[in-house]
Amino acid sequence: FLLVQVVRLVRAIRKGWIKFDKPKEESQFHLLWTDDSNAADNKRHGVNYIAAPKPKLPGHEESYNPSIEYVPTEEEKNAYQLMYEEDRPKFIPRRFESLRSVPAYDMAVKEVFDRCLDLYLCPRSRKKRLNIDPESLKPKLPSRKDLRPYPTTCYLEYRGHTGPVKSLSVEISGQWLASGSTDGTVRVWEVETGRCLKVWDVGESVQHVAWNPSQERPILAVALGHDVLLLNTGLGDAEVQMRIKELLHVEESKSSEDTGDHGSAVRWFRHDKYDGIILKHFKSVSTVEWHSKGDYFATVVPSGESRSVLVHHLSEKQTKNPFRKLQGIPVSVAFHQKKKIFFVATKKFVRVYDLESQRMIKKLETGCREVSSISLHSTGDHVIVGSREGKMCWFDLDYSSKPYKTLKIHQKDITSVSFHRTYPLFASCSDDCTAYVFHGMVYSDLNQDPLIVPLEILHGHTRSDGRGVLCCKFHPRQPWLFTAGADSVIKLYCD
Repeated sequence: FLLVQVVRLVRAIRKGWIKFDKPKEESQFHLLWTDDSNAADNKRHGVNYIAAPKPKLPGHEESYNPSIEYVPTEEEKNAYQLMYEEDRPKFIPRRFESLRSVPAYDMAVKEVFDRCLDLYLCPRSRKKRLNIDPESLKPKLPSRKDLRPYPTTCYLEYRGHTGPVKSLSVEISGQWLASGSTDGTVRVWEVETGRCLKVWDVGESVQHVAWNPSQERPILAVALGHDVLLLNTGLGDAEVQMRIKELLHVEESKSSEDTGDHGSAVRWFRHDKYDGIILKHFKSVSTVEWHSKGDYFATVVPSGESRSVLVHHLSEKQTKNPFRKLQGIPVSVAFHQKKKIFFVATKKFVRVYDLESQRMIKKLETGCREVSSISLHSTGDHVIVGSREGKMCWFDLDYSSKPYKTLKIHQKDITSVSFHRTYPLFASCSDDCTAYVFHGMVYSDLNQDPLIVPLEILHGHTRSDGRGVLCCKFHPRQPWLFTAGADSVIKLYCD
Protein backbone atom coordinates (compact mmCIF):
# COMPACT_ATOMS: atom_id res chain seq x y z
CA PHE A 1 0.00 0.00 0.00
CA LEU A 2 2.83 2.42 0.83
CA LEU A 3 4.50 1.76 -2.50
CA VAL A 4 1.27 2.55 -4.38
CA GLN A 5 0.98 5.91 -2.61
CA VAL A 6 4.56 6.82 -3.54
CA VAL A 7 3.93 5.97 -7.20
CA ARG A 8 0.83 8.17 -7.26
CA LEU A 9 2.69 11.15 -5.78
CA VAL A 10 5.53 10.82 -8.28
CA ARG A 11 3.04 10.70 -11.20
CA ALA A 12 1.23 13.80 -9.90
CA ILE A 13 4.48 15.73 -9.60
CA ARG A 14 5.51 14.80 -13.16
CA LYS A 15 2.17 15.88 -14.65
CA GLY A 16 2.19 19.16 -12.74
CA TRP A 17 -0.73 18.41 -10.48
CA ILE A 18 1.40 19.11 -7.41
CA LYS A 19 3.40 22.37 -7.53
CA PHE A 20 6.07 23.62 -5.12
CA ASP A 21 6.93 27.25 -4.29
CA LYS A 22 10.07 28.36 -6.02
CA PRO A 23 12.84 29.60 -3.71
CA LYS A 24 13.32 33.35 -3.67
CA GLU A 25 16.37 34.48 -5.53
CA GLU A 26 18.56 36.65 -3.34
CA SER A 27 20.12 39.64 -5.07
CA GLN A 28 23.83 39.42 -5.41
CA PHE A 29 24.29 43.14 -4.87
CA HIS A 30 23.03 45.44 -2.10
CA LEU A 31 23.90 48.84 -0.69
CA LEU A 32 26.62 48.84 1.94
CA TRP A 33 24.84 51.49 4.04
CA THR A 34 21.07 51.65 3.89
CA ASP A 35 18.62 54.04 5.48
CA ASP A 36 15.99 53.32 8.11
CA SER A 37 13.32 52.67 5.50
CA ASN A 38 14.65 49.16 4.82
CA ALA A 39 12.86 47.18 7.51
CA ALA A 40 14.44 43.87 6.52
CA ASP A 41 17.96 45.08 7.20
CA ASN A 42 16.90 46.68 10.46
CA LYS A 43 15.40 43.39 11.52
CA ARG A 44 18.63 41.63 10.57
CA HIS A 45 20.80 43.97 12.63
CA GLY A 46 18.33 44.57 15.45
CA VAL A 47 15.53 46.95 16.35
CA ASN A 48 17.84 49.66 17.72
CA TYR A 49 20.20 49.61 14.74
CA ILE A 50 21.20 52.97 13.27
CA ALA A 51 22.45 53.10 9.69
CA ALA A 52 25.61 55.03 8.99
CA PRO A 53 25.17 58.34 7.16
CA LYS A 54 25.73 58.27 3.43
CA PRO A 55 28.69 60.20 2.04
CA LYS A 56 28.14 63.21 -0.09
CA LEU A 57 27.93 62.34 -3.77
CA PRO A 58 30.71 63.70 -5.95
CA GLY A 59 29.77 66.97 -7.66
CA HIS A 60 30.95 68.90 -10.70
CA GLU A 61 30.90 72.44 -9.40
CA GLU A 62 33.99 73.44 -11.39
CA SER A 63 35.06 72.18 -14.82
CA TYR A 64 38.55 71.03 -15.76
CA ASN A 65 38.25 72.90 -19.09
CA PRO A 66 36.38 76.18 -18.43
CA SER A 67 36.05 79.01 -20.87
CA ILE A 68 39.00 81.38 -21.20
CA GLU A 69 37.12 84.29 -19.72
CA TYR A 70 36.70 82.36 -16.43
CA VAL A 71 40.43 81.69 -16.02
CA PRO A 72 42.10 84.57 -14.06
CA THR A 73 45.27 86.17 -15.33
CA GLU A 74 48.54 86.42 -13.41
CA GLU A 75 47.76 90.00 -12.36
CA GLU A 76 44.43 88.89 -10.91
CA LYS A 77 46.12 86.04 -9.02
CA ASN A 78 48.62 88.48 -7.53
CA ALA A 79 45.77 90.75 -6.54
CA TYR A 80 44.19 87.85 -4.63
CA GLN A 81 47.28 87.64 -2.42
CA LEU A 82 46.83 91.25 -1.31
CA MET A 83 43.25 90.61 -0.17
CA TYR A 84 42.22 89.49 3.32
CA GLU A 85 41.99 85.75 3.75
CA GLU A 86 38.25 85.76 4.29
CA ASP A 87 37.73 87.84 1.13
CA ARG A 88 39.81 85.64 -1.18
CA PRO A 89 37.95 83.23 -3.54
CA LYS A 90 37.91 79.69 -2.24
CA PHE A 91 38.55 78.16 -5.68
CA ILE A 92 40.59 79.55 -8.57
CA PRO A 93 39.65 77.94 -11.94
CA ARG A 94 42.37 76.28 -13.98
CA ARG A 95 42.24 74.99 -17.58
CA PHE A 96 43.51 71.55 -18.72
CA GLU A 97 43.52 70.20 -22.25
CA SER A 98 42.29 66.73 -21.23
CA LEU A 99 41.05 64.89 -18.16
CA ARG A 100 44.30 62.92 -17.98
CA SER A 101 46.17 66.17 -17.31
CA VAL A 102 44.18 66.95 -14.14
CA PRO A 103 46.47 66.41 -11.09
CA ALA A 104 45.47 64.37 -8.06
CA TYR A 105 43.30 65.92 -5.40
CA ASP A 106 45.46 67.22 -2.52
CA MET A 107 42.91 66.56 0.23
CA ALA A 108 41.89 63.10 -0.96
CA VAL A 109 43.76 61.14 1.73
CA LYS A 110 42.58 63.43 4.54
CA GLU A 111 38.93 63.28 3.45
CA VAL A 112 39.07 59.49 3.20
CA PHE A 113 40.59 59.31 6.68
CA ASP A 114 37.93 61.63 8.10
CA ARG A 115 35.23 59.51 6.48
CA CYS A 116 36.62 56.31 8.01
CA LEU A 117 36.90 58.02 11.38
CA ASP A 118 33.27 59.14 11.22
CA LEU A 119 32.15 55.61 10.43
CA TYR A 120 34.27 54.20 13.26
CA LEU A 121 32.96 56.64 15.89
CA CYS A 122 29.34 56.58 14.72
CA PRO A 123 27.07 54.75 17.21
CA ARG A 124 25.39 51.65 15.79
CA SER A 125 22.58 51.21 18.27
CA ARG A 126 19.89 53.34 19.80
CA LYS A 127 20.04 53.61 23.59
CA LYS A 128 17.09 54.54 25.70
CA ARG A 129 17.81 57.57 27.80
CA LEU A 130 16.51 57.51 31.36
CA ASN A 131 14.66 60.61 32.42
CA ILE A 132 15.99 60.96 35.96
CA ASP A 133 16.05 64.16 37.91
CA PRO A 134 19.67 64.81 38.98
CA GLU A 135 18.47 66.24 42.29
CA SER A 136 16.86 62.90 43.17
CA LEU A 137 20.28 61.20 43.05
CA LYS A 138 21.68 63.38 45.82
CA PRO A 139 21.43 61.91 49.32
CA LYS A 140 18.74 63.46 51.44
CA LEU A 141 20.58 65.09 54.31
CA PRO A 142 19.04 67.15 57.10
CA SER A 143 19.61 70.87 57.25
CA ARG A 144 22.63 72.09 59.19
CA LYS A 145 20.37 74.34 61.24
CA ASP A 146 18.56 71.26 62.55
CA LEU A 147 21.85 69.66 63.64
CA ARG A 148 22.95 72.43 66.00
CA PRO A 149 24.81 72.85 68.26
CA TYR A 150 28.28 72.29 66.80
CA PRO A 151 31.48 74.40 66.82
CA THR A 152 31.59 77.12 64.16
CA THR A 153 33.63 80.14 65.32
CA CYS A 154 36.82 80.73 67.31
CA TYR A 155 35.86 81.93 70.79
CA LEU A 156 39.17 81.91 72.70
CA GLU A 157 42.91 81.50 72.15
CA TYR A 158 45.42 80.08 74.62
CA ARG A 159 48.87 81.59 74.11
CA GLY A 160 52.02 80.83 76.08
CA HIS A 161 53.86 78.03 74.30
CA THR A 162 56.87 78.93 72.18
CA GLY A 163 56.91 75.77 70.09
CA PRO A 164 54.40 73.58 68.24
CA VAL A 165 51.71 72.16 70.53
CA LYS A 166 51.63 68.43 69.80
CA SER A 167 48.99 67.16 72.24
CA LEU A 168 45.89 68.25 74.15
CA SER A 169 43.82 66.65 76.88
CA VAL A 170 40.67 67.93 78.60
CA GLU A 171 39.90 67.11 82.21
CA ILE A 172 36.76 65.01 82.71
CA SER A 173 34.81 67.89 84.30
CA GLY A 174 35.67 70.19 81.38
CA GLN A 175 37.14 72.91 83.60
CA TRP A 176 40.84 72.35 82.84
CA LEU A 177 42.86 71.83 79.68
CA ALA A 178 46.36 70.32 79.50
CA SER A 179 48.78 70.86 76.62
CA GLY A 180 52.23 69.59 75.75
CA SER A 181 54.65 71.28 73.37
CA THR A 182 58.03 70.76 71.76
CA ASP A 183 59.34 73.69 73.80
CA GLY A 184 59.67 71.27 76.74
CA THR A 185 56.75 72.57 78.81
CA VAL A 186 53.43 71.15 79.99
CA ARG A 187 50.72 73.70 80.78
CA VAL A 188 47.33 73.52 82.48
CA TRP A 189 44.77 76.11 81.35
CA GLU A 190 41.42 77.21 82.69
CA VAL A 191 39.02 76.57 79.81
CA GLU A 192 36.55 79.42 80.24
CA THR A 193 39.04 82.20 80.95
CA GLY A 194 42.20 81.08 79.13
CA ARG A 195 44.29 81.58 82.28
CA CYS A 196 47.42 79.44 82.54
CA LEU A 197 47.27 77.73 85.93
CA LYS A 198 50.49 75.71 86.03
CA VAL A 199 53.62 75.20 83.95
CA TRP A 200 56.01 72.24 84.20
CA ASP A 201 59.35 72.66 82.47
CA VAL A 202 60.27 69.05 81.73
CA GLY A 203 63.26 69.97 79.58
CA GLU A 204 62.37 67.72 76.63
CA SER A 205 59.91 67.72 73.74
CA VAL A 206 56.51 66.47 74.91
CA GLN A 207 54.94 63.86 72.64
CA HIS A 208 51.61 63.23 74.34
CA VAL A 209 49.58 64.27 77.38
CA ALA A 210 46.57 62.43 78.82
CA TRP A 211 44.41 63.38 81.77
CA ASN A 212 43.16 60.65 84.08
CA PRO A 213 39.44 60.14 83.32
CA SER A 214 38.55 59.72 87.01
CA GLN A 215 37.46 62.90 88.82
CA GLU A 216 38.96 61.56 92.06
CA ARG A 217 42.39 61.26 90.43
CA PRO A 218 43.55 64.59 88.91
CA ILE A 219 46.71 63.00 87.50
CA LEU A 220 48.32 63.98 84.23
CA ALA A 221 50.34 61.48 82.19
CA VAL A 222 53.07 62.99 80.02
CA ALA A 223 55.10 61.11 77.40
CA LEU A 224 58.51 62.61 76.61
CA GLY A 225 61.50 60.78 75.21
CA HIS A 226 62.02 57.44 76.95
CA ASP A 227 60.00 58.48 80.02
CA VAL A 228 56.39 58.78 81.10
CA LEU A 229 55.65 61.25 83.91
CA LEU A 230 52.64 60.92 86.19
CA LEU A 231 52.16 64.45 87.54
CA ASN A 232 50.06 65.57 90.48
CA THR A 233 48.26 68.64 89.17
CA GLY A 234 47.36 69.83 92.68
CA LEU A 235 43.65 70.12 91.90
CA GLY A 236 40.98 69.00 94.30
CA ASP A 237 40.52 69.32 98.05
CA ALA A 238 42.85 68.15 100.82
CA GLU A 239 41.32 64.67 100.98
CA VAL A 240 41.80 64.14 97.24
CA GLN A 241 45.39 65.36 97.46
CA MET A 242 46.09 62.96 100.31
CA ARG A 243 44.89 60.00 98.24
CA ILE A 244 46.87 61.19 95.20
CA LYS A 245 50.10 61.40 97.20
CA GLU A 246 49.57 57.89 98.51
CA LEU A 247 48.87 56.65 95.01
CA LEU A 248 51.96 58.31 93.55
CA HIS A 249 54.28 57.07 96.27
CA VAL A 250 57.01 54.58 95.34
CA GLU A 251 59.30 53.41 98.16
CA GLU A 252 61.94 51.87 95.89
CA SER A 253 62.37 51.43 92.16
CA LYS A 254 60.17 48.72 90.77
CA SER A 255 60.79 46.84 87.55
CA SER A 256 58.42 45.03 85.28
CA GLU A 257 58.70 41.35 84.49
CA ASP A 258 61.69 40.31 82.38
CA THR A 259 60.91 40.13 78.69
CA GLY A 260 64.14 38.83 77.22
CA ASP A 261 67.83 39.61 77.06
CA HIS A 262 67.24 43.34 77.32
CA GLY A 263 66.17 43.11 80.95
CA SER A 264 63.10 44.83 82.37
CA ALA A 265 60.79 46.76 80.05
CA VAL A 266 59.87 49.59 82.47
CA ARG A 267 61.25 50.88 85.75
CA TRP A 268 59.14 52.86 88.22
CA PHE A 269 60.82 55.70 90.13
CA ARG A 270 59.65 58.42 92.49
CA HIS A 271 60.20 61.90 91.00
CA ASP A 272 60.40 64.42 93.83
CA LYS A 273 60.93 67.44 91.58
CA TYR A 274 57.55 67.03 89.87
CA ASP A 275 55.82 65.36 92.83
CA GLY A 276 54.96 62.25 90.85
CA ILE A 277 56.21 59.03 89.29
CA ILE A 278 58.50 58.54 86.33
CA LEU A 279 58.36 55.37 84.23
CA LYS A 280 61.60 54.81 82.37
CA HIS A 281 61.18 52.83 79.14
CA PHE A 282 63.95 51.26 77.11
CA LYS A 283 62.98 53.27 73.98
CA SER A 284 61.00 56.38 73.00
CA VAL A 285 57.32 56.55 73.96
CA SER A 286 54.86 58.14 71.53
CA THR A 287 51.39 57.74 73.11
CA VAL A 288 49.76 57.36 76.53
CA GLU A 289 46.11 56.29 76.89
CA TRP A 290 44.09 55.80 80.09
CA HIS A 291 41.39 53.26 80.84
CA SER A 292 37.97 54.74 81.64
CA LYS A 293 38.27 53.75 85.33
CA GLY A 294 41.62 55.52 85.70
CA ASP A 295 43.69 52.72 87.24
CA TYR A 296 45.23 51.32 84.06
CA PHE A 297 47.03 53.09 81.24
CA ALA A 298 48.86 51.93 78.13
CA THR A 299 51.99 53.25 76.45
CA VAL A 300 53.11 52.80 72.86
CA VAL A 301 56.79 52.30 72.03
CA PRO A 302 56.85 52.17 68.19
CA SER A 303 60.38 50.76 67.97
CA GLY A 304 59.94 48.33 70.85
CA GLU A 305 59.28 45.23 68.68
CA SER A 306 57.95 42.58 71.12
CA ARG A 307 57.50 45.24 73.84
CA SER A 308 55.92 47.95 71.73
CA VAL A 309 52.60 48.07 73.64
CA LEU A 310 52.69 47.96 77.45
CA VAL A 311 49.84 48.08 79.96
CA HIS A 312 50.54 49.61 83.39
CA HIS A 313 48.64 49.17 86.66
CA LEU A 314 48.91 52.37 88.66
CA SER A 315 47.76 51.17 92.09
CA GLU A 316 50.04 48.09 91.98
CA LYS A 317 52.94 49.84 90.21
CA GLN A 318 53.22 46.99 87.74
CA THR A 319 53.72 46.72 83.99
CA LYS A 320 52.49 43.91 81.78
CA ASN A 321 53.34 43.03 78.19
CA PRO A 322 50.24 41.31 76.77
CA PHE A 323 51.34 41.47 73.10
CA ARG A 324 54.64 39.65 72.72
CA LYS A 325 53.94 38.81 69.05
CA LEU A 326 52.37 42.00 67.79
CA GLN A 327 52.52 42.28 64.00
CA GLY A 328 53.26 45.69 62.53
CA ILE A 329 54.44 48.96 64.02
CA PRO A 330 51.86 50.34 66.51
CA VAL A 331 50.68 53.92 66.12
CA SER A 332 47.95 54.37 68.72
CA VAL A 333 45.85 52.38 71.20
CA ALA A 334 42.43 52.73 72.84
CA PHE A 335 40.53 51.03 75.68
CA HIS A 336 36.89 50.04 75.33
CA GLN A 337 34.85 51.99 77.87
CA LYS A 338 32.55 49.15 78.91
CA LYS A 339 34.16 45.85 77.88
CA LYS A 340 37.58 44.29 78.38
CA ILE A 341 38.52 45.05 74.78
CA PHE A 342 41.67 46.76 73.58
CA PHE A 343 42.30 48.40 70.21
CA VAL A 344 45.78 48.56 68.68
CA ALA A 345 46.20 50.60 65.49
CA THR A 346 49.23 49.75 63.37
CA LYS A 347 50.22 51.46 60.13
CA LYS A 348 47.99 49.21 58.02
CA PHE A 349 45.41 47.57 60.30
CA VAL A 350 43.47 47.99 63.53
CA ARG A 351 43.50 44.86 65.68
CA VAL A 352 40.88 44.29 68.38
CA TYR A 353 41.95 42.15 71.35
CA ASP A 354 40.09 40.56 74.24
CA LEU A 355 42.21 41.36 77.32
CA GLU A 356 40.59 38.65 79.44
CA SER A 357 41.35 35.77 77.08
CA GLN A 358 44.37 37.57 75.50
CA ARG A 359 43.42 36.79 71.93
CA MET A 360 42.61 38.79 68.82
CA ILE A 361 38.90 38.87 68.01
CA LYS A 362 38.85 41.09 64.91
CA LYS A 363 41.16 42.68 62.39
CA LEU A 364 39.98 45.89 60.70
CA GLU A 365 41.32 46.50 57.20
CA THR A 366 41.76 50.24 56.69
CA GLY A 367 43.00 50.18 53.10
CA CYS A 368 45.10 53.27 53.87
CA ARG A 369 48.75 53.87 53.21
CA GLU A 370 49.56 54.69 56.85
CA VAL A 371 47.28 55.11 59.87
CA SER A 372 47.96 58.19 62.01
CA SER A 373 45.25 58.25 64.71
CA ILE A 374 42.24 56.42 66.08
CA SER A 375 39.19 57.37 68.15
CA LEU A 376 36.50 55.20 69.73
CA HIS A 377 32.80 56.06 69.97
CA SER A 378 31.20 56.22 73.41
CA THR A 379 29.16 53.07 72.63
CA GLY A 380 32.31 51.18 71.73
CA ASP A 381 30.82 49.78 68.52
CA HIS A 382 32.15 52.40 66.11
CA VAL A 383 35.72 53.49 65.34
CA ILE A 384 37.14 56.26 63.16
CA VAL A 385 40.66 56.06 61.80
CA GLY A 386 42.70 58.89 60.27
CA SER A 387 45.48 58.28 57.76
CA ARG A 388 48.52 60.06 56.37
CA GLU A 389 46.90 60.40 52.94
CA GLY A 390 44.02 62.60 54.11
CA LYS A 391 41.42 59.80 54.37
CA MET A 392 39.19 59.06 57.34
CA CYS A 393 37.57 55.63 57.72
CA TRP A 394 34.44 54.90 59.79
CA PHE A 395 34.17 51.29 61.03
CA ASP A 396 31.01 49.63 62.33
CA LEU A 397 32.32 46.72 64.40
CA ASP A 398 29.00 44.85 64.20
CA TYR A 399 28.82 45.23 60.44
CA SER A 400 32.13 44.34 58.80
CA SER A 401 35.90 44.40 59.13
CA LYS A 402 36.06 46.84 56.21
CA PRO A 403 35.16 50.56 56.44
CA TYR A 404 31.51 51.50 56.41
CA LYS A 405 32.45 54.91 55.01
CA THR A 406 35.73 56.29 53.68
CA LEU A 407 35.91 60.08 53.54
CA LYS A 408 38.60 61.80 51.46
CA ILE A 409 38.45 65.23 53.05
CA HIS A 410 41.90 66.70 53.71
CA GLN A 411 44.57 67.62 51.21
CA LYS A 412 47.41 66.62 53.56
CA ASP A 413 48.06 64.22 56.41
CA ILE A 414 45.40 63.78 59.08
CA THR A 415 47.09 64.29 62.44
CA SER A 416 44.21 63.58 64.84
CA VAL A 417 40.59 62.39 64.96
CA SER A 418 38.19 62.66 67.88
CA PHE A 419 34.67 61.59 68.91
CA HIS A 420 32.54 63.63 71.30
CA ARG A 421 31.52 61.89 74.50
CA THR A 422 27.84 62.90 74.52
CA TYR A 423 26.99 64.84 71.34
CA PRO A 424 26.75 63.13 67.92
CA LEU A 425 29.88 64.91 66.68
CA PHE A 426 33.30 63.88 65.47
CA ALA A 427 36.18 65.89 64.04
CA SER A 428 39.49 65.59 62.23
CA CYS A 429 42.44 67.94 61.81
CA SER A 430 45.26 67.98 59.31
CA ASP A 431 48.51 69.59 58.25
CA ASP A 432 46.52 71.66 55.73
CA CYS A 433 45.64 74.02 58.67
CA THR A 434 41.96 72.99 58.74
CA ALA A 435 39.71 71.05 61.08
CA TYR A 436 36.53 69.37 59.82
CA VAL A 437 33.48 68.89 62.02
CA PHE A 438 30.93 66.17 61.22
CA HIS A 439 27.58 65.08 62.54
CA GLY A 440 27.69 61.35 63.28
CA MET A 441 24.45 59.95 64.66
CA VAL A 442 24.52 56.32 65.79
CA TYR A 443 21.06 54.78 66.17
CA SER A 444 20.04 52.12 68.65
CA ASP A 445 18.27 50.27 65.83
CA LEU A 446 20.91 47.96 64.35
CA ASN A 447 19.10 47.90 60.99
CA GLN A 448 19.58 51.66 60.56
CA ASP A 449 22.94 52.88 59.28
CA PRO A 450 24.77 55.73 61.03
CA LEU A 451 24.04 59.20 59.67
CA ILE A 452 27.17 61.11 58.65
CA VAL A 453 26.78 64.77 57.63
CA PRO A 454 29.64 67.27 57.07
CA LEU A 455 29.00 70.42 59.08
CA GLU A 456 31.85 72.93 59.21
CA ILE A 457 35.42 73.62 58.08
CA LEU A 458 37.36 75.49 60.76
CA HIS A 459 40.24 77.77 59.77
CA GLY A 460 42.53 79.98 61.81
CA HIS A 461 45.88 78.27 62.31
CA THR A 462 48.94 79.19 60.27
CA ARG A 463 51.48 76.78 58.86
CA SER A 464 54.91 76.43 60.46
CA ASP A 465 57.70 74.22 59.06
CA GLY A 466 55.17 72.51 56.79
CA ARG A 467 52.89 71.50 59.69
CA GLY A 468 49.37 72.71 60.42
CA VAL A 469 46.90 71.55 63.10
CA LEU A 470 48.52 68.84 65.21
CA CYS A 471 45.74 67.83 67.62
CA CYS A 472 41.99 68.25 68.18
CA LYS A 473 39.90 67.33 71.23
CA PHE A 474 36.24 67.84 72.16
CA HIS A 475 35.01 69.27 75.43
CA PRO A 476 33.52 66.40 77.47
CA ARG A 477 30.22 68.22 78.17
CA GLN A 478 29.85 71.10 75.71
CA PRO A 479 29.85 71.07 71.88
CA TRP A 480 33.24 72.79 71.85
CA LEU A 481 36.37 71.83 69.96
CA PHE A 482 39.97 72.52 70.96
CA THR A 483 42.67 72.60 68.27
CA ALA A 484 46.44 72.84 68.73
CA GLY A 485 48.66 74.02 65.91
CA ALA A 486 52.28 74.14 64.88
CA ASP A 487 52.03 77.93 65.31
CA SER A 488 52.10 77.33 69.14
CA VAL A 489 48.49 78.55 69.52
CA ILE A 490 45.54 76.65 71.03
CA LYS A 491 42.08 77.65 69.83
CA LEU A 492 38.63 77.01 71.27
CA TYR A 493 35.74 76.81 68.75
CA CYS A 494 32.18 77.21 70.00
CA ASP A 495 28.71 77.38 68.49
